[in-house]
Amino acid sequence: MSHPKASPFATIEQEVGLSKIIVEYSRPSARGRTLFGNQTNGELGLVPYGRIWRVGANKSTKITFDTDVQIEGQDLQKGTYALYAFPEEKEWQIVFHKNTTHWGDGRLNYNPQEDALRLHVIPIETLEFQESFLISFDDINHNGITMIWRWGNTKVSIPILIDTQLLMQEQITEKLSNSPSAQTYYEIARYFQEQKIKGVESLGYVNKALQIGGDTYYFHRVRSLILADLGEYSKAIAAARISLELADKEGKDEFVRLNSNSIRDWKILELKNK
Repeated sequence: MSHPKASPFATIEQEVGLSKIIVEYSRPSARGRTLFGNQTNGELGLVPYGRIWRVGANKSTKITFDTDVQIEGQDLQKGTYALYAFPEEKEWQIVFHKNTTHWGDGRLNYNPQEDALRLHVIPIETLEFQESFLISFDDINHNGITMIWRWGNTKVSIPILIDTQLLMQEQITEKLSNSPSAQTYYEIARYFQEQKIKGVESLGYVNKALQIGGDTYYFHRVRSLILADLGEYSKAIAAARISLELADKEGKDEFVRLNSNSIRDWKILELKNK
């Protein structure tokens, strides 16, 4: 017979650039108890200092990376790891552990030689109280993310870096060698523009997209942004006007507004540069 769990299981999936991170963990609640360190009467809290913690409850917390990552300057290969922590009052050690078979914190069987990566973090005391242990992600961009743990008034942040540019370049090379379409050239140009890299090269790609695929509001939109990045504001304004007209015909109000705002801003920059 099944019964409600005191620490229910949760899964969180987060895309980062071309990668995905998955965390599987159970969420214990405080319920008025001392969480970290010792209670005022000297008895141990739920997570005593200096002792291994499973970063949650029940079986050990698992984290999966589908590409290689870098954490605090240390390389970590793609794969699934058990997450452990060794909390102290002023500093925590965080462990990504290769052996995922231990139940709970693996205290009796844990072997530090099986650590894939170990790092030191400084916990932060927060004003807001987090009742149920929470793992979340924030500060997301193409090349990185921050994993955040919150419980009680304690917050731990772990920055994770991903070389999306390398992954993207591998994809670009593959796509360009296999009958690229107008959409392929557009997506390459858009990525380069968003990353503010390879401006002249990205202009060539979006021009190729227009040549093959014809006029579309989003092709011209990206072309206008690339031209503005290159400082060619009069050409950027002309491209934005085409994008605006095409978007208006299709009822794409958001792109009408985006282009209108860009035209206004680029006119100002064009005057300043004269």
